[in-house]
Amino acid sequence: MIEVDGIPTLKELETSMPSMERMRKKPVAMHECYQDIPCDPCVHSCPTKAISMDSLVSTPRIDHELCNGCGLCVAACPGIAIFLLEVKGDSGFLTLAYEFVPLPQQGEVVDGLDRYGKEVCEARVERVFSLPGIDKKTRTSLVRISFPAEKIMEVRFFRRRAQSGS
Repeated sequence: MIEVDGIPTLKELETSMPSMERMRKKPVAMHECYQDIPCDPCVHSCPTKAISMDSLVSTPRIDHELCNGCGLCVAACPGIAIFLLEVKGDSGFLTLAYEFVPLPQQGEVVDGLDRYGKEVCEARVERVFSLPGIDKKTRTSLVRISFPAEKIMEVRFFRRRAQSGS
């Protein structure tokens, strides 16, 4: 519960959650931004105007039908509170900002974590990339991971496993 531990419940997420049907079409942005603080880079980064806010200190709203899944909002968010979701067949995909080094490698097996940092499932790094023009400003990379589709509303980060030789 947000008021108690800062972690939203699935019920609290309903207002910002894209439908399963929408997630099956193509990547779509979702936010878990619940603090009314002066912040709006997501609004200004969105080329389709899918993200809006009532004021500088309100939480964002995403029109999932307008979202093209480009990821610019993910890289622009200083709070790492926006990510992309997609479902293809039996696989769920999460694209998130990643600001640690060294970067994970494509194909690397990782642990998918929930909002509490608890392991949910095994995941795989599908892609590690930077968006043109964004990486020089923020040094933010995006990482896309895959995992079982039924975990799409649970997995929100990942933990790298110990590498041999390290």
